[in-house]
Amino acid sequence: METDGGVRRVNRASGGDVTWAEARAIALRASPSAPVEEVPLSTARGCRLARPLTALVPVPGTDVSAMDGYAVAGEGPWRVLGRVLAGGRAHGEVLKPGCAVEIATGAPVPEGTSSVLPYEAAHPLAPTPPTHDSPTLSGEREGVWVAGVVQEGRHVRRRGEDVGLGEVVLGAGTRVTPAVLGLAAALGHDVLAVHRRLEVAVLVTGDEVIGEGLPEPGRVRDAIGPFLPGLIAWAGARVGPRLTIPDGAAPLRAALTPHPPAGVDRATSVPPGDGAPASLGGGAPGSRAERTQPHPGARRPTAPKADAGRVGWDGGAEVVVVCGASSKGPADHLRAVLDELDAEVLVDGVAVRPGHPQLLARLPCGRLVVGLPGNPFAALAAALTLLVPLLKGERYEYGERTTLAVTPAPTSPSHRSQQPVHAAHQAPRGHRHGRHSNTRLVPVRRSGKGAVPVGHDRPGSLWGAAMADALAVLPPGWDGEPVELLELPD
Repeated sequence: METDGGVRRVNRASGGDVTWAEARAIALRASPSAPVEEVPLSTARGCRLARPLTALVPVPGTDVSAMDGYAVAGEGPWRVLGRVLAGGRAHGEVLKPGCAVEIATGAPVPEGTSSVLPYEAAHPLAPTPPTHDSPTLSGEREGVWVAGVVQEGRHVRRRGEDVGLGEVVLGAGTRVTPAVLGLAAALGHDVLAVHRRLEVAVLVTGDEVIGEGLPEPGRVRDAIGPFLPGLIAWAGARVGPRLTIPDGAAPLRAALTPHPPAGVDRATSVPPGDGAPASLGGGAPGSRAERTQPHPGARRPTAPKADAGRVGWDGGAEVVVVCGASSKGPADHLRAVLDELDAEVLVDGVAVRPGHPQLLARLPCGRLVVGLPGNPFAALAAALTLLVPLLKGERYEYGERTTLAVTPAPTSPSHRSQQPVHAAHQAPRGHRHGRHSNTRLVPVRRSGKGAVPVGHDRPGSLWGAAMADALAVLPPGWDGEPVELLELPD
């Protein structure tokens, strides 16, 4: 970091806004390493293996029957000596030629078994012993004989035939799916070493934002908070605490500070607009600060906050998302607060529409802060630019490339706000300034003729994104060449 008279200053991206591609690359490089922990199978789903998955036992663990029928030795016909069921007592003697035991699928075959004769291929014989000499063993079923045609070794699963003891079956980094959980259990595992999913805390700012009901004039419903949990989970992370805080530097500073600033008592009531919510990093583990109560004499806010300010926090989140406050208006305090906290700003504005006023910073404690614009579609575009690459890291996959159709898809009778995306929107040759220097993110649907813009793509509306299955990335000066598609969370 730069210093000025001994005071550390925030490092900002050189030259102001970075290009959209540079912003994504910076987020990928900043992706934190997820810690390794051992968790029971019941909680491992969705994580990534930290170590290769090996077999603690062979599969199968012993020679077993692959069919219901008779385990036989040598050539037939065979005298049936007994019965073995899966999970029951094994036949304790060596099976000699001309002998058989009735057996169930998955039951251990006796030593000496040459193959299994399925029921459908077996022919019971009259209870008259054949002429050749068959030994008499304890437990034999007197007078029961079977015949049939078998192939040597048929329908017998040998020990370790599917998976050998100590064999590596899955590599580190494999996502734990339900099938992986079943495989791990079959191989003898009760716990798995996994990369713990990164935890993401969410701060929703704005005195005008309400969490439920119909907004009064001057108020708006929170449209960003509802889509973030699904996006975070889709990116492979887990959703942590969600705080709704009033506008102002003090509440934001308190929420981002590893410990409460001097003089701030988190149990003290403060007026809305000046209050400091529980810090996202302060407090003893397991502590729970009380909700803010109205200050004596203060007017009750007309738009009550969903989490009204004082919510406990154990400091475990590696990433904090701040919704709103990332622009440069009078109520946007994120940059100033990051300055005070001596944060390293990695991205401060991106040359993209929508979503220009987005931000990525690292606090001295290592926690990463992602600032999203307050407009819902702009926030979604910014989340796909910075938050998703940050959370996925090495697992991030670049989108497919396809042509972009110039005719918008029909969506509603009015077709309001639908604008065909033409190559004519490119910047003139040699012109790379102003709005023509921005990357554009356009909601599209896939079709047989390419990606079709759906329209309704103003920054303040998620209408177009709700109809789309991807965002097309149109670089500055786009001239009709194939474009990358950013997958939208499902």
